Amino acid sequence: MSTVVEAQKAWKLPAADGWAGWRPLWWTVGHAGELAVLLVHRRHLRRSPYIKGWVGRGTEVPFDGLLVIRRSDGSVERRMVMDVRQRVSHIALLPDARLLLVRGRADTDGTGLWLPNAVVRSPEGDEESAFCIGDDIPVLMTDRDGAIWTAYGDEGTCGAHPQSVAGLAGWSADGQVTWAPRGRLPDMPLEGCTAATDEDRVWLAWYGGSSRGGTHLTRITPSTGEVISRRSPVRDPDGFAVRGDRAVLTRRDHNRRSTEVVRARLIGDAWTVTDRRKIRVPGRVVKYCGQGRDGTLWLRAGDTWLRIEA
Repeated sequence: MSTVVEAQKAWKLPAADGWAGWRPLWWTVGHAGELAVLLVHRRHLRRSPYIKGWVGRGTEVPFDGLLVIRRSDGSVERRMVMDVRQRVSHIALLPDARLLLVRGRADTDGTGLWLPNAVVRSPEGDEESAFCIGDDIPVLMTDRDGAIWTAYGDEGTCGAHPQSVAGLAGWSADGQVTWAPRGRLPDMPLEGCTAATDEDRVWLAWYGGSSRGGTHLTRITPSTGEVISRRSPVRDPDGFAVRGDRAVLTRRDHNRRSTEVVRARLIGDAWTVTDRRKIRVPGRVVKYCGQGRDGTLWLRAGDTWLRIEA
C-alpha cells in the first residue's frame, strides 16, 4: 500500500477544540473552495453502537453548534449556530453567508403534507425559511449560484415524495424545484453516491435500480438544461471531482485508514481509467467522506480533511 503522496492535508480539527469537547460532525465545501465544518460539543452527543465513525454520532435536540469556515486564503471564521431544533444530516453554504441545515429523512403531518426538513439560517443565526427537500438524502451540495442539488436513497426512490422518487433533483434556496430528470437518465436511480461541480456544471453520481444496473455520472448544465450521463469507471464511488476531461474518484475501505484513488480520462464517449492505487490516510474513512469542487476532491479521513486534484 502506498503512502499519502497524492493527498494534501487541508485542515484538521485543532487540538484546542478537541480538548474543549468540540467534535466535528457535518461538513461541506463552498463554491469558492472554503471548507465548512459544524462542531457540536460532546455533551450534546449520543453514539450509535451499530454505526462506525463520526456518522454514528447523533445529537440531542435542541443543541448549539460551532461553525468553522476555512477559506482558501487560510483565514478562518468561527460562528456559533444556536438552538438547532432538528436532526441534521447535511449542511451547505448559501450566498450571502447563509447556512443550510438539512435532515436526511422527511415526515408527513398525517394528511399527506410533507413537513420541513431543511432550514436556512442568516449569518446572525436567525431562521429565514424552512421547507421540505425530499426524503432519504445521502447526497446534497450547492452550486456556485446557490442552487441545491440532491440525490436520494432507496427508501426515497421507492417512497412517496415526488422528487425523491425521481432519484435526482435541483432546488432553489427557498425550496422550489428547479430541475428534475424527466426521463433523461439511462436508468431509474436507486441510490445517490456523491456529487461534484465543475464551473457552472453539476455532477451527480448514482446507481440504477434496473436489471442492467451500474453506476452513472450525470452532468447537468443548469443554464442550458443539458443532461449527459456516462458509466462511472468506479462502482459506487464515495468521492468524485472533475476538471474538464479528467476525473478522480475514491472508494473507501469502510472504517479503515485507507481508500482507493482512481484517475480517469474522458476518451470519446466513455470514462477510461488511467491510474488506480490504494493510499493510506491519517484517519478512518466512513460514509459521506467525499465532495468535489472544480477539479478538487475533498476527502474526510477521521478529523482530517485532504485535497486530491483531478
